[in-house]
Amino acid sequence: MNTKFVVYPAIDVRDGRVVRLTQGDYARETQYGDDPIELARRYADAGASWLHLVDLDAARAGGYTLAPLLSRIKEQTNLHVQTGGGVRSESDVEALFAAGADRVVVGSLAVTDRKRVAGWIDHYGSARMTIALDARRADDGRWWTTTHGWTQAGKYTLSELVRFYSRVGLRHLLCTDIARDGMLSGPNMELYALLSQWSPRMELQASGGARDVDDLRAIRAAGCDGIVLGKALLEGRLQLSDALAC
Repeated sequence: MNTKFVVYPAIDVRDGRVVRLTQGDYARETQYGDDPIELARRYADAGASWLHLVDLDAARAGGYTLAPLLSRIKEQTNLHVQTGGGVRSESDVEALFAAGADRVVVGSLAVTDRKRVAGWIDHYGSARMTIALDARRADDGRWWTTTHGWTQAGKYTLSELVRFYSRVGLRHLLCTDIARDGMLSGPNMELYALLSQWSPRMELQASGGARDVDDLRAIRAAGCDGIVLGKALLEGRLQLSDALAC
């Protein structure tokens, strides 16, 4: 079991509102308020050290739009922030760092142009980049990645991409089982066991399905270094203070 384990409360933003999608479906959206900065303050007051901030509009269409919000969060809290959604170019990466991002999260481009993203990891340093891979399990048992807010199928299996990024020195890997996301049905422990085998040197962040402290303990025991928590916190199924104590 890892001695260090980071809880990342998540704020997903669409049209300026805090929302959650069910299984990545933009037509299955639940709204949780109109003030992301207030929620960020609450998470900071509860003791969080990190925040996971996602621009859902940009994740599908490109063009990160949350730089002003990111700047306000950094000004008004002590939170470290990893953030992404729509990062498609080096100018996007530079803009996020300029707005205060501690880590830039790259998703779709990490699948569609992995050599360019590998260059960013080398240029900016592995500590400042998080690769977010979202995957579905096919009937043949293989895990396939998706892009553009989970709306398009990727051309690589999850295994191929994880091994590629392991070779180029990636440190932070976030992986979501789309089928579990927003379902409160428990994390996919089999997936994280596989990831631990494929990428023993990476710091793995789990995402999707967590319901309670027992799920967090199981994820930690499986070798993950952190977990992104969204719906369970927003709906009060899990208190952030309890998650942090775990």
